[in-house]
Amino acid sequence: MRALLYTALLSLTLASSVYSDTDSTASAPVDAAETELGDRVFASRGSNITLPCRLHRRHGMSFGRVGIRIKWTKLSADESLEEDVLVSMGFHKKSYGSFLGRVRLLEADDDDASLLINDVSLDDMGKFRCEVIDGMDDVIHEVTLEVQGSVGYSDGVVFPYSPRLGRYNLNFHHAEQACLDQDSVVASFDQLYKAWRSGLDWCNAGWLNDGSVQYPITNPRQACGGVNSGAGLRSYGQRDKSKSHYDVFCFTSAVNGRFYWLVQPDKLTFNEAAQACQDDGAEIAKVGQMYAAWKLNGYDRCDSGWLADGSVRYPISRPRRNCSPTEAAVRFVGFPDKKQKLFGVYCFKGQQ
Repeated sequence: MRALLYTALLSLTLASSVYSDTDSTASAPVDAAETELGDRVFASRGSNITLPCRLHRRHGMSFGRVGIRIKWTKLSADESLEEDVLVSMGFHKKSYGSFLGRVRLLEADDDDASLLINDVSLDDMGKFRCEVIDGMDDVIHEVTLEVQGSVGYSDGVVFPYSPRLGRYNLNFHHAEQACLDQDSVVASFDQLYKAWRSGLDWCNAGWLNDGSVQYPITNPRQACGGVNSGAGLRSYGQRDKSKSHYDVFCFTSAVNGRFYWLVQPDKLTFNEAAQACQDDGAEIAKVGQMYAAWKLNGYDRCDSGWLADGSVRYPISRPRRNCSPTEAAVRFVGFPDKKQKLFGVYCFKGQQ
């Protein structure tokens, strides 16, 4: 009897030891989600990209996709909001919003939950979250998508923007729309920081995509925080997204198409300029397209031309007398009366 009791106790002890060793390999219970961080992938505008996500089965068994729920979401810059991208349950799949018809699961095997995005846009930049739930080996995986510019300028270009109404007239939501209207998105802190490291100096504060307001100074001066303040990014911190009003820093990358000056015999009003581009099989160019052509392709022309927002600008990549003599820049003439017949026009023809 003692021998039987000893054998039973020994068996229970060994079983407990095995269970403890198995459980100690994870900081959470077996049925809790395993979170994976740190992946970063890069894509060009208009290309297709795969965001990786796999279910790592600890129990070593696969029962196919029946009963597995896969959900992809996109996080806002401050990670306070999630935008649904795609939800899959077995054979039922649904995509949402701007991703409708552009995303699908790769499904290379039963453990693959990777997301394929077609026709990548600037607005797709950011952090995505993949959640795979099968009741046993749940996984939460995060991956950041970066949208590259052209070769040698993988970070695109950051530019300050204010509307016709003048400086400090945009709340955060209007700032987002203003950048989208100019073929760009609100810049991130990292993008503004890299632009500052490359020489961007701007004395007007602008929104960033995390809801903060900042401005880059490379040449400290009295009118911009004082001469005794060091060069760097000056921050106003987080601001009320609805009530606070500033300018905005936008980000754009290489464009799929041709930006060009439309040769015309006469100067044009704004409406005539827009029509002239349309007659040439194009559209009047946007501010972001001018910055991309200037910064990423070295576009240079010393002629003031209308752009889609009603502003007049010209891009100089080779500084010279009477054409931005001190620095390469996109020169801003202003928002003139649209009826003035004083300027030419810049057009953009998208790639077919």
